[in-house]
Amino acid sequence: MPPPLQAHRLLISHRRLPTPARRRLTAVSSLQSAPATTLAPGPATSSILSIRESLLSGERTAANITSDYLSRLRRTEPSLRSFIHVADAAAEREAEELDRRIASGEKDAVGPLAGVLVGVKDNLCTKNMPSTGGSRILDGYRPAYDATAVRRLREAGAIVVGKTNLDEFGMGSTTEGSAFQVTTNPWDDSRVPGGSSGGSASAVSARQCVVSLGSDTGGSVRQPASFCGVVGLKPTYGRVSRFGLMAYASSLDVVGCFGSSVFDTATILSVVAGHDKMDSTSSSQDVPDYTSELVSLDLLESKPLNGLRIGIIQETLGEGVDTGVVSSIKGAASYLEQLGSVVDEVSLPSFSLGLPAYYILASSEASSNLSRYDGIRYGRQVSANDLNEIYGESRANGLGHEVKMRILMGTYALSAGYYDAYYKRAQQVRTLVKESFKDALEKYDILISPAAPSAAYKIGEKINDPLAMYAGDIMTVNVNLAGLPALVVPCGFVEGGPVGLPVGLQMIGSPFSEGSLLRVGHIFEQTLQNFSFVPPLLAER
Repeated sequence: MPPPLQAHRLLISHRRLPTPARRRLTAVSSLQSAPATTLAPGPATSSILSIRESLLSGERTAANITSDYLSRLRRTEPSLRSFIHVADAAAEREAEELDRRIASGEKDAVGPLAGVLVGVKDNLCTKNMPSTGGSRILDGYRPAYDATAVRRLREAGAIVVGKTNLDEFGMGSTTEGSAFQVTTNPWDDSRVPGGSSGGSASAVSARQCVVSLGSDTGGSVRQPASFCGVVGLKPTYGRVSRFGLMAYASSLDVVGCFGSSVFDTATILSVVAGHDKMDSTSSSQDVPDYTSELVSLDLLESKPLNGLRIGIIQETLGEGVDTGVVSSIKGAASYLEQLGSVVDEVSLPSFSLGLPAYYILASSEASSNLSRYDGIRYGRQVSANDLNEIYGESRANGLGHEVKMRILMGTYALSAGYYDAYYKRAQQVRTLVKESFKDALEKYDILISPAAPSAAYKIGEKINDPLAMYAGDIMTVNVNLAGLPALVVPCGFVEGGPVGLPVGLQMIGSPFSEGSLLRVGHIFEQTLQNFSFVPPLLAER
């Protein structure tokens, strides 16, 4: 696990509200803001709303908006490398077509996401656009269809600006596992953006696109959101269709989303969520308008979270977690108390068991799912003399080291004589984890924890130590095992990089409680004062 940081933390400043009479979780006299020269004050605003209002008023055109984002993308992409493929010409054409429809007075021209540029993680299929999963074995593959989540975005008016980088097939925590390039963190280009959805998080943080889609199997949306200082949402399992998502671990995979504000993230979820006949695991539960309960700052009461019961997971604040991260999370918990909530520590005894169980289950499912990439059914074929040699050579040349290692681990865990000792036992632990969360969420409305045990670390720091990299998923994998929703919002800084490194607060709820999580996250975000997560990469330009 990462060693504790010795440097004193940098933390956000907050709107001061009356201190509750009950005992505070921790004493925090003030939350220091990051340097004012790089971070603009004021609550996070909705880019989606701003774009919609400017289109409806005629203040700006979709072509102007698209040009601005593409210009920023071209300036920053050489250092960030967030995208594997940029569809700039297609984005410009779609923007011009939107302007034509608006000018002709078409009533449905300005949809909920009209003119909004979206980045799509490259393990989600996009019609007539490269979809590689970050793997050489799928280099050049162009699906004939859109993933359901992508199709729904397009139907709402969104413009897909490109495919974002990822660890190969979603197996990694740094985006160093991509077969094509290493993505960097907008806060410090010597550090990782997290993974596996590092490209999607980095792109939103650097405002290369408005919002983005990712996938979350064990934390692949939430950990990069924390590292890059953006909002990341992992929905309940089944809330968003997985059709068109390249399968890694089918019982754990979830399509998630990133935004620079909670409102934008809620808007995306409202569009992509819902039952899909193409995915038998998708839920038929009604999809609410997740933005309808997000109250603007000027309408909030003095204690807008009055009566909310919050449990801070005790096991996430102990040994192996950086002291700066612990301080940020405790500071955020105290601030939630000032907003009216009741915060207590809660113990989840099975929490530490989740990590080994997750890696057995995820690797086992991967060994089955990735068997299709054999050079015959899917993937680039290597010429050979017989069928077995085609299989072996195509996989040997097309798949990366981490993917091969997880396939081998999963095949071993499922093999005769070891199934009961590994896979069956891991499933039993999964049941314990689910029950542990269920019991805790009967007592508390939401649970909170860090999204990662440290802030973003240096590129190459853990690439040769897979166990240390796996240990970084300790905060997130249990949520996937239990199939619960979780939201990450930026809550503070630790020292590092030019101006500090962001830290994310993870909020966990009961199944299909995304609306409640977004409401709490929005209040937390909107009441913060004198801070904004704008990385130095943008502030310098």
